[in-house]
Amino acid sequence: MELEDDEWEFSVEELDSLEREALHKISQQQSHCNNHTNSIPQSSSSTKVESLRLPGENLMPKVMPGLPKLSIKFFLHASGNVAAQFPYHPALVAAIHKVPKATWNAKERLWIFPIYCLSSATKILHDISGVNIEVENLDPLVQRAIVVASSIQDLRDWYSRMPDCIESKLLPFQRDGVRFVLQHGGRVLIADEMGLGKTLQAIAVTSCIRDSWPVLVLTPSSLRLHWASMIHQWLNIPSSDILVVLSQWSGSNRGGFNMVSSNSKCNVHLDGLFNIISYDVVPKLQDILIATKFKVVIADESHFLKNSQAKRTTAALPIIKKAQYAILLSGTPALSRPIELFKQLEALYPDVYKNIHEYGNRYCRGGVYGVYQGASNHEELHNLMKATVMIRRLKKDVLSELPVKRRQQVFLELAEKDMKKVNALFRELEVIKGKIKECKSKEEVELLKFSEKNLINKIYTDSAEAKIPAVLDYLGTVIEAGCKFLVFAHHQTMIDSIHEFLRKKKVDCIRIDGSTPPASRQALVNDFQEKDAMKAAVLSIKAGGVGLTLTAASTVIFAELSWTPGDLIQAEDRAHRIGQVSSVNVYYLLAADTVDDIIWDVVQSKLENLGQVLDGQEDTMDVSTSQMTARQKTLDTYMKRCSNIDDSECQSKLKFPRH
Repeated sequence: MELEDDEWEFSVEELDSLEREALHKISQQQSHCNNHTNSIPQSSSSTKVESLRLPGENLMPKVMPGLPKLSIKFFLHASGNVAAQFPYHPALVAAIHKVPKATWNAKERLWIFPIYCLSSATKILHDISGVNIEVENLDPLVQRAIVVASSIQDLRDWYSRMPDCIESKLLPFQRDGVRFVLQHGGRVLIADEMGLGKTLQAIAVTSCIRDSWPVLVLTPSSLRLHWASMIHQWLNIPSSDILVVLSQWSGSNRGGFNMVSSNSKCNVHLDGLFNIISYDVVPKLQDILIATKFKVVIADESHFLKNSQAKRTTAALPIIKKAQYAILLSGTPALSRPIELFKQLEALYPDVYKNIHEYGNRYCRGGVYGVYQGASNHEELHNLMKATVMIRRLKKDVLSELPVKRRQQVFLELAEKDMKKVNALFRELEVIKGKIKECKSKEEVELLKFSEKNLINKIYTDSAEAKIPAVLDYLGTVIEAGCKFLVFAHHQTMIDSIHEFLRKKKVDCIRIDGSTPPASRQALVNDFQEKDAMKAAVLSIKAGGVGLTLTAASTVIFAELSWTPGDLIQAEDRAHRIGQVSSVNVYYLLAADTVDDIIWDVVQSKLENLGQVLDGQEDTMDVSTSQMTARQKTLDTYMKRCSNIDDSECQSKLKFPRH
């Protein structure tokens, strides 16, 4: 009896009856097959890893001519277990019952069992007699990841080594995070949404594996002193045992940390209990770092390793691979595309993620042929990472007391005189695009494409200059409200104009951009957090969007956009994180007939792909429509004009450095 999936509608009693009948028939069949016996024990209580090798061809079901065919599909379930899907057949039901820990999910109509039982399931199917079984097995990459994850030592018993003073202050989900890291042998990616305390979780893990110290911390340069302060605060070790490597050091050292210059003519001795260096310094100190043989490595903001060609990536990966315990931290592990996850996964599981083409063909298809810029098999990649290497919690899931973050678009009205340059550039862009369509020479097309990219970069810059008067006018109304606020921008001209405007208005403010010394940033943050008179923080999206806690403000304003959605979300969450007691409102100041609308659409597209991979669902920059200003009538015409601009052509960061 073979039924299709949509016909499988039996009561519990009917299923039990069918099962008894199936077992009786199988028993009769086996009595006629003296040469074939089932060698798999039927224990359902075993939790050991039963086999560390992949189910090979020798374990696949045998094909016998003349027997009926049954199909079964194995895939990775959202729960992190393996799911089995097949049309109802007594022989298959009886076989799945023999798989240790296998349970029936009535809602999804799937059989579910732990990943370590996959080998047993394959053996059991191999030994079914009287039918031919066709198995659609897990992808080889998925299988290898499962095998490695199953073989890693579970260190959760080491949780008891954590000092009580730390454990008692951890939130419940942070305790779960520490246990997850230990369960996975100390080689994981903590990808919790920003503001949920990933730094503290990593420090708590290190307290459990104190026997493996010293610890190496790789971090963006702006967060080195932040890490030093957190380690000193939570682990209560002498500040002199915390070594911080800086490119140059001329500021005060109130924390008393061991400051070392990487520009020193003599060799740098990384002899602290915790050694904190920036990614940019890693290539210079690579030989020393490898020779020191750190057993514990923490890579903060690990998406800094997304570019396989970058020097910091090629220098940092061997150090992370070599470590016994490797903890990667990033609220946005892939800022734009799934390919950006590969180097982070390779750092954790080098024996699994060693072939970029295997990974790219599986999870990054859909882009330009030969370039892994697309996204495919979102659900499988999400489930695979969650089952083997990644823990990711969202604020909405674990922190109900944190206020909802609301985004709103505010469309600015720009004066015609301010738009002259931008409009002229768009007309020039239309001419170039027309020439590209008519051009027949490949060399001429490439030359025109280069001009087109430069022109788009110029539009990005001039759009910022055109928006300045309208942005300042809007900030005037915010100042009058008397609230604390953060304002983010990208171009130096915009940042300079906002800062000067606030000073003229006699608004006390701090400013953090690429020119702000890292040693001064925490002091500025403290001023903003602690002084009621400090009303504004002027921040560059890059330099001020990572690692800072600015919860004294509940209003966040973006004077400009970034091409990368992760940058925007990181910046938003400077205010929307643990410690925030108010509702956070985020205002995006957009101008029609400028580059803003192109960027917004690009951001939306990238977030949809990333939501599938990281969270198992589509994600978008949701905006509140109740307080949304109407778009200008010219916007529809403008969007038609720009709808054919390719995402790859819009990467202005190739020409304009971020501040």
